[in-house]
Amino acid sequence: MPSKVRLQRIADRLRQDLSEMLVMGRVNDPRLAGVNVTDVSIDRELAYAEIYVSAVEGAERAKEVIAAFEHASGFIRHELAAQIDLRSFPRLRFHWDPTPEKADRIERLLLTLHTDETQAEPEVEDDEVDEA
Repeated sequence: MPSKVRLQRIADRLRQDLSEMLVMGRVNDPRLAGVNVTDVSIDRELAYAEIYVSAVEGAERAKEVIAAFEHASGFIRHELAAQIDLRSFPRLRFHWDPTPEKADRIERLLLTLHTDETQAEPEVEDDEVDEA
């Protein structure tokens, strides 16, 4: 059974190589344009690789993107196995990662709180401070 460090190195390599495949256009599917690989985790037996993806447009493309990855999973697995030397290459499972959308929502909420806070505070001019 591989160590946690080795599993993490394999997962990092999978994420990097899959990202390069998408950027370089080696996966020739227009449904995968603008897709990012956010995370990869591998189980201890090296049987499955859980691949988390997101797109710029958000969750409205989730089903389309996951369907495209599942359609191309055999090709992707073959290409990755040729680049990464493992005795048995894990099967690929693709999942939608909502983290970027959640982070964007939190940033917008913080921005609205900040703008509400600055609107609530009256501005004090320098002349008024000198007189007091």
